[in-house]
Amino acid sequence: MSAAYAAYPTIQLAAAGDASEHRPLIISLFACFVVATLFITVWAGRQTKSAADFYAGGRQFTGFQNGLAISGDYMSAASFLGIAGAIALFGYDGFLYSIGFLVAWLVALLLVAEPLRNSGRYTMGDVLAYRMRQRPVRTAAGVSTIVVSIFYLLAQMAGAGVLVSLLLGITTDAGKVVIVALVGILMILYVTIGGMKGTTWVQMVKAVLLIAGTLLVTFLVLLKFNFNVSDLLGSAAENSGKGAAFLEPGLKYGLTPTTKLDFISLGIALVLGTAGLPHILIRFYTVPSAQAARKSVNWAIGIIGGFYLMTIALGFGAAALLKPEDIIASNKAGNTAAPLLAMEIGGGGDSAGGAILLAVISAVAFATILAVVAGLTLASSSSFAHDIYANVIRRGKATEKEEVRAARWATVAIGIVSIALGALARDLNVAGLVALAFAVAASANLPTLLYSLFWKKFTTQGALWSIYGGLTSSVVLVLFSPVVSGKPTSMFKDADFYWFPLENPGIVSIPLGFLLGWLGTLISKEKPDTGKYAELEVKSLTGTAAH
Repeated sequence: MSAAYAAYPTIQLAAAGDASEHRPLIISLFACFVVATLFITVWAGRQTKSAADFYAGGRQFTGFQNGLAISGDYMSAASFLGIAGAIALFGYDGFLYSIGFLVAWLVALLLVAEPLRNSGRYTMGDVLAYRMRQRPVRTAAGVSTIVVSIFYLLAQMAGAGVLVSLLLGITTDAGKVVIVALVGILMILYVTIGGMKGTTWVQMVKAVLLIAGTLLVTFLVLLKFNFNVSDLLGSAAENSGKGAAFLEPGLKYGLTPTTKLDFISLGIALVLGTAGLPHILIRFYTVPSAQAARKSVNWAIGIIGGFYLMTIALGFGAAALLKPEDIIASNKAGNTAAPLLAMEIGGGGDSAGGAILLAVISAVAFATILAVVAGLTLASSSSFAHDIYANVIRRGKATEKEEVRAARWATVAIGIVSIALGALARDLNVAGLVALAFAVAASANLPTLLYSLFWKKFTTQGALWSIYGGLTSSVVLVLFSPVVSGKPTSMFKDADFYWFPLENPGIVSIPLGFLLGWLGTLISKEKPDTGKYAELEVKSLTGTAAH
């Protein structure tokens, strides 16, 4: 591994040089995708007239449209770049991300989607505030939403940085930081101009492009192996240098008791995290009925499931057709495995076919990132404007125009923070970064939502303990984990201040979030409003609360 790292600059420069002859073609195709999505955003922005339009797209989207948009929101840089890279480098253990991301949808479908859509208007804070004290729980919900969204944004920014660097042949750290900044500016434009309508249409277009692009690469990879999956897996195992171990559990998560525990922690975070992700939760408010919310989740599961099956061809295809040291040389965490695979099966970097396929797949991946960052930024800015500004600071007296203006300014602030942190995270695997966001969401948001919807004795104190306790524990454990310091792959690779041995905090912080919610309620002197709970229960089942 150390030899591969030592060769990093040389190999990356060579890879960049291979495609340099076709660089104008690559940039032109790439620019077309960006311009097209900006055009959609401006078109949709002209139809955004009210707060309901900005936050929920006017609740005009059908179940299929919303399912497609959810897929576009969920299939992020982690899905396309991070998982392909993780499989290419770690085989079977990398594919575990695909399984976890897909299974998580069952939790969202069975427990959260319909009751949440029926009980609130625009944000998670609407549900919590119905039977709790408004100001403290809306503040907590807003803080949690912003923190989770920023964690998720880190992954998208890191993915964008390595992707565009590969396309443009940029190898300097300063150049990659500039790219991250440009992505952040585009993200701010998408949300401030288009709101939920613009974001939703971009997500739908992006989902179609991503599925089409992935189908094309999957077809070409399987064609190369005469549609014999066994030959593909065998070649991947042989070319990886790991042999049969590449196709068995344990290459990444089975070496020591600590890594095995890390795998359990990762699995818990992935399975429970989706139901607490703010940018996924707000999508349920964009449909006109509970039936449409259910239908949208069913469509999302089908589309996402098909995509994750194809990650087998992406990841193992990259392992079979590319040298592992070349993948690591292009990006230490393997995030460029999918674009490099596209270039290889298109004929290589010195051919027009390779350059075109690289440009198309990279543009699709970039559209993926832009769609997801727009959804994340919209979720966090909406929560700030609706929960914190309108209902806490202005005590419900803000006009719709003031609320939307606050959301747009919040978008700018969140964009700046994301650019700064994304520049630091550019060498981390994006699937691993997203798993951290899942852990934080499952620790802070999920316990509070479930208790609020299904436990009539739940109190404001329980909600605050659950949100702040889960949020604080998960963030602190991440800060003092190997993700941030102590390893060559850490965010601060030259520092060493970690004491928590696991890379994902879910196994500790998620049970703690549930425990604190229960304990806070148990010792609270506040008498729960069972009448309000009964009203909430009826509304969560019938949808009479949705406006």
